[in-house]
Amino acid sequence: MVKIRMRRTGCKNHAAYRIVAADSRSPRDGKFIEILGWYDTQIKDENFKIDLERVDYWLKQGAQPSETVASLIRRARNPELKPHHARKAKPAEKKA
Repeated sequence: MVKIRMRRTGCKNHAAYRIVAADSRSPRDGKFIEILGWYDTQIKDENFKIDLERVDYWLKQGAQPSETVASLIRRARNPELKPHHARKAKPAEKKA
């Protein structure tokens, strides 16, 4: 089974990730089939890029995205969405 997940690159204290299609039996940073994009945790805006055509191809083939990659795919398809940690909390309702 193919999974779409993140592979860690970069140095110590500066995590960067490649979004890859990989066999589910391979380790996190091990062998992969194809690089689909990247994600950099240190950049504030536009901190990821995904090739949605290739992601759609792999999803049609039955690939399962990880939870984090699925949220990045949603954000790539709808740029108005913000990450959950950047959203403001809803104000508490006041009791009368």
